[in-house]
Amino acid sequence: MLKAIILIGGPQKGTRFRPLSFEVPKPLFPVAGVPMLQHHIEACAQVPDMKEIILIGFYQPNDELNRFISSAQQELKIPIRYLQEFAALGTGGGIYHFRDQILSGGPAAFFIMNADVCSEFPLQEMLRFHRQHGENHCGVLLGTTANRTQSLNYGCIVENHETNEVLHFVEKPSTFVSDIINCGIYLFTQDIFGHIGTVFQRNQQERIQEELTNGKQMPEVIRLEQDIFTTLAGQKKLFVYKTQHFWSQIKSAGSAIYASRLYLKQYHQAHPERLATNQDGTPKIIGDVYIHPTANIHPSAVLGPNVSIGKGVTIGGGVRVRESIVLHGASLFQDHCCVLNSIVGWDSTVGKWARVEGTPSDPNPNDPYAKIDSETLFRDGGLTPSITILGCNVNIPSEVIIRNSIVLPHKDLNRSFQNQIIL
Repeated sequence: MLKAIILIGGPQKGTRFRPLSFEVPKPLFPVAGVPMLQHHIEACAQVPDMKEIILIGFYQPNDELNRFISSAQQELKIPIRYLQEFAALGTGGGIYHFRDQILSGGPAAFFIMNADVCSEFPLQEMLRFHRQHGENHCGVLLGTTANRTQSLNYGCIVENHETNEVLHFVEKPSTFVSDIINCGIYLFTQDIFGHIGTVFQRNQQERIQEELTNGKQMPEVIRLEQDIFTTLAGQKKLFVYKTQHFWSQIKSAGSAIYASRLYLKQYHQAHPERLATNQDGTPKIIGDVYIHPTANIHPSAVLGPNVSIGKGVTIGGGVRVRESIVLHGASLFQDHCCVLNSIVGWDSTVGKWARVEGTPSDPNPNDPYAKIDSETLFRDGGLTPSITILGCNVNIPSEVIIRNSIVLPHKDLNRSFQNQIIL
């Protein structure tokens, strides 16, 4: 018996995803046509003997989250439930707080997955790897290879190349440690809770001492990466399974477009029915494109590559969309507008001959180990050129250009903008 736990975080974790996270919880933002979280759940549902999927976070339960859980349960025929933390407890604190719920039924092992990553999710391969290494260890980390410079932005794993044992783990080191990075996807046995419990007891003593000495309350946070992995490394308790398949973080809105491209490419094998094709009387499709069945698109429009069109979207004649996500209810209905490297928010409109364009933030295509850079909003005193984001209910008038800008919700623009945040 197996279980899967997906850590979905909470509102404060989505700051780099704004203004899009104003409207929906970040894990429900659509990537390649379906909520980000659905890709995780579909991968978990394919693992044999998977009995339950548990979502852990500190979002307030709302209608949208409840509808998603209900829909996913019906579609995938697997129990899914949401456990809400009373506060942000960290990647280890959340699973320790709900350990009784996780261990009910006596699962032999359980997966832990961060919601803000995209991957081919080689869960069955991790499970085989775990079983090949006997019963004395307590966990397997999914790792991948990054280049030396970018590895400093991730948790770095030093392994024994013969046994794949984790010898050393450092979270975001200041100097180069290893080109194997942590993917935020793990497989644990029940033994992991004993190690988390040791850290919990130590932290409780430190919290009491701090409160008595300085009158300050320390947060009840336990982090798997800094508090657990660094301690267990080198004790034959952790192993690393390295994947050659795609993996990327989804920390910012710009990275969502890159993740959409990866998932759309995967659809050729996993969900070919989700990809649009060229047919008589339909728009011209270039590369991988997802179109929701309710979208109304003029046959003279040209879409792709890497385009996702949401529910109820209207697209007019001669419109060009490339490397973009167009969300529910948006209207590009006025002829010949152009949307490139952008996210068009819910119920937004783009006028005739208008141009909405961003700068792609893709990894270096000449480096096979390059990852998407962690974007900083400002650089050298100005807004970093990146994808253009239109929040919900934004109106772009005819014949204007919006380039490398972020437009907050409910704005009616009356002129062109470049490299600006429009509040």
